[in-house]
Amino acid sequence: MTQLLQEQCLNVLRHELIPALGCTEPIAIALAAAKARKVLGTFPQHLQICCSGNIIKNVKGVTVPNSGGLKGIGAAAVLGCVGGDPDLELETLTAVRDSDIQEAVRLLKTDFFCCKRKENVDNLYIEAVASANGHTAAVVIARKHTNFVKIQFDDRMLLETDPEQGGEQEIDRSFLSMQRIYDFAAQVDVTLLEDTVGRQITLNSAISAEGLKHDYGARVGKTLMEACGDCLCARVKAAAAAGSDARMGGCSLPVVINSGSGNQGLTISMSVYEYSKSLHCTREQLYRGLALANLTAIHIKRYIGSLSAFCGAVSAAAAAGAGITYLSGGDLDAVSRTVVNALADAGGIVCDGAKASCAAKIATALDCAIMAHRMSMRGIAFPSDEGILQPDVEQTLRSFGHVAKTGMKSTDAEILRIMTGETRV
Repeated sequence: MTQLLQEQCLNVLRHELIPALGCTEPIAIALAAAKARKVLGTFPQHLQICCSGNIIKNVKGVTVPNSGGLKGIGAAAVLGCVGGDPDLELETLTAVRDSDIQEAVRLLKTDFFCCKRKENVDNLYIEAVASANGHTAAVVIARKHTNFVKIQFDDRMLLETDPEQGGEQEIDRSFLSMQRIYDFAAQVDVTLLEDTVGRQITLNSAISAEGLKHDYGARVGKTLMEACGDCLCARVKAAAAAGSDARMGGCSLPVVINSGSGNQGLTISMSVYEYSKSLHCTREQLYRGLALANLTAIHIKRYIGSLSAFCGAVSAAAAAGAGITYLSGGDLDAVSRTVVNALADAGGIVCDGAKASCAAKIATALDCAIMAHRMSMRGIAFPSDEGILQPDVEQTLRSFGHVAKTGMKSTDAEILRIMTGETRV
C-alpha cells in the first residue's frame, strides 16, 4: 500500500463517518431552517421548506430527536428554526430545550410554516426560506446533508455554487476498488482509525444498547433477542436493528453515519462488532474489519447515489458481510464473493422511506449477509451468468448501481406517489 492510498482512504473515512442526531433527512431540514434563521438575523415571521420527493419520503415516518415525539417535515423545520444551532451541522438539535419544543408545537398550529415539493432537482435537495419585516433569507442544501450550495440574504448572494459540483469540497472516491480497500484494511496504521471507526463503535454501541433496553419503534431488536435466543446470528441482527429502533423512534443519542445514513452506519458497525466478539478479535483486528466494511459500503453507494428506491440496508449489510469475512480470515477473493452473494440475494428490497420498519429490513439484509459470508468461506459463489451478476466484483457493483440509480427511478416515483396520496391503489 502506498502512502497516497492510505491518506485517500483515511480522508474518505473522516469525511463520511461523522456523528448525526436522529435520521439524517429531518436533521438536514432542521439544519437548513436553523441556517436560514441565522442568515436572516432575527426570528422569522414565516418559514418555507421546498424539498425533493426523496426528502419527503424519508422524513414522513420518523420521529424527530429532542422533539418530544414530533414527526414530519414541519416538526423538523420549525424546531430547527426555533432552537437549532447550525454550527453543529447534523447535531443541530442537540441544543433544543423544552421551551423550544413548546414554541415549535405552538407555531405548527399557525400559518408560520409551509412545505412544497420541488421537481427536477437532485434526490437530496432542501431549500429553506425565512422571512421577516420585508427581508428574506434563503439557503439550499443539495447532494449531501450538510452541503450548502446557496446562501442568500435579500438580493445579496452570500454563497452560490453549482449543485452538481457541490458547495463543500468534494472528496475523491473514484480510486476505490475492492483490491485497494482490502490492501488498506490489511496495512493501515490502526492508530489512525480511532477518530473514525473507534468513535463509530463507541457511539453506535450506546444507541444499540438503548434500543435493546427500551421500547423504541417496532422493537425489532428486542423481539429478535426474545424470540431467537442468545445465538450469534440473532445477536448480530439485533445489535444493528435495535440501534435503528431507537434512532427511528426519536432517541436523542447520536449515530456515526455511513454514506449519509445512520441506519447504514449501524448496520455495518454493530454487526461487525458483534461478530468480532464471537471470533475473539483484538481491537486492532476489529478496526481493520470495520475499515474494510465502511469503505466497501461507500464504494457500493458511489454507484447507487445518496437516496434512491434501493434500500441502503442491503448495500450496508453486504459491506458488513465483507468485514465479517475479513475478520474470519478470508482473503480478497472471499471478501469479494461475500459482497456479490449478498447483493445477489437481497438486492431487490425497496426503500419506501425512513421509518420503524427500517430496523426489520436491516435484520433481513444482515441475515442474507451472514449466509453470503458462510457460503463464501466455503468457496461458494453465485455464477456470474445469473441475473445481473457480472464476471468480477467491480463490474457487479456497477451493474447493481445502474439498476438502483437509473432502473429504479420509476419505482421511486411510484412509491412517493402512493405515500403522498397522489396515486390511489
